[in-house]
Amino acid sequence: MLFVGDDWAEDHHDVHLMDETGKQLARTRLPEGLAGISAFHELVAAHVEEPDEVVVGIETERGLWVQALVAAGYQVYAINPLSVARYRDRHGVAGTKSDAGDAKVLADLVRTDRHNHQLVAGDSDDAGAIKVLARGHQNLIWSRNRQTNALRSALREYYPAALVAFDDLAHNDCVAVLIKAPTPTTGARLSIGQITAALKRGGRRRNLDVRGTRSKTRSAESTYTRRGRSSTRSPQRPSPRSGSSRNSTVSSPGSSKR
Repeated sequence: MLFVGDDWAEDHHDVHLMDETGKQLARTRLPEGLAGISAFHELVAAHVEEPDEVVVGIETERGLWVQALVAAGYQVYAINPLSVARYRDRHGVAGTKSDAGDAKVLADLVRTDRHNHQLVAGDSDDAGAIKVLARGHQNLIWSRNRQTNALRSALREYYPAALVAFDDLAHNDCVAVLIKAPTPTTGARLSIGQITAALKRGGRRRNLDVRGTRSKTRSAESTYTRRGRSSTRSPQRPSPRSGSSRNSTVSSPGSSKR
């Protein structure tokens, strides 16, 4: 039997190989990815004949690396990091942690105590496909939310009428109208017929007139409200040609004699 400790990081793996007596056979650092897993297979192949003779300890049960180890036929045990810390304390009093040292601890742990830990089970092809699709679906939703929030922030500063006209910025209705009228000026000039045509191009098939009228009304009300507030908050400055200004600059007849 061959016992392997794999201390993983984001971009590399420290691995330690030992035999049944605990003797070190090899240790090295491998890169993450296809090149690293290929080097791992070559490393263990120099010491065993069959994949099921390899027992691997690693502090995770997820990821492509772990799935590749399981698919290769190795016995892979997911070790809780707290268990690794306790086991490290059993074999040393310094308390210092290193990647290479943890790889040795993992190898020794699965050599003596693997019966107390979880063996990672391989997924079926269907289960693996579902996991990939579910994660991809989640990522798309999160990405859409981030982009919608960024769009809302930009519209709040540049095009607030669009926020009033559409409740859901990620909806096809909003996207279609913004493509047709990407600026406040072009948006204000859109007729109900043009809005309806844009909604139709965006995929809407029902209630076109109602939705177009509502969007136009909301946008117009928002524009009117903003203009009213702007005129109220910005008092008109007196014209430099007004009589009051001209009288203030002309001196009285007796002022020059003083």
